[in-house]
Amino acid sequence: MIRNLILDFGDVFINLDKPATTRAMMPYGFTDVDSELQDVFNAYEKGIISSEAFLDTTQQRFPKASRSDLITAWNAILLDFPEERLEFLEQLAAEKQYRLFLLSNTNEIHIDHVKKVMGPEKFGRFQNAFEVFYLSYEMGMRKPDAEIFQFVLDQNKLQPKETLFVDDTLENIVSAQQLGVQTWHLQVGQEDFLELKSHL
Repeated sequence: MIRNLILDFGDVFINLDKPATTRAMMPYGFTDVDSELQDVFNAYEKGIISSEAFLDTTQQRFPKASRSDLITAWNAILLDFPEERLEFLEQLAAEKQYRLFLLSNTNEIHIDHVKKVMGPEKFGRFQNAFEVFYLSYEMGMRKPDAEIFQFVLDQNKLQPKETLFVDDTLENIVSAQQLGVQTWHLQVGQEDFLELKSHL
């Protein structure tokens, strides 16, 4: 029996355009994410480096891009947050049938942008629906590393078999499954978070 829900943010609640940052950076010489750049992105999502250090490092790679260009391109991935998903989440919270946890790989620049676009009232509604709001850059960990899932389970005394993890990224799903967590690999464009109860 499912008693706990651990929910991703991007493409579960907020819509994403994952190739948008690549498209936005192509005029500045970007071609693909090499291992060095991926290490920078991962370190930023873990909060190991600050936003300033992240922008400094990225600007060294793409000197034609200004700070403003970089921030705009970085945030291009973030689209809309449909109101019906927020209302559905609030209904779940009000029913008190499940313990709700957010677990998101994200970073300071993205969260600041989301707060600005959503506005404090709507973002507050979203955050308050959860028992705990886990953001990778505040935790020093990121998915799909097993440690982040184990941390959430241990901190909240959750039984894996009683916990459903919802995410759109297969490697995150596989990592959670290896710890015995139940999962729903949400297929973006084919499924919606509003269909949650058919997966419980």
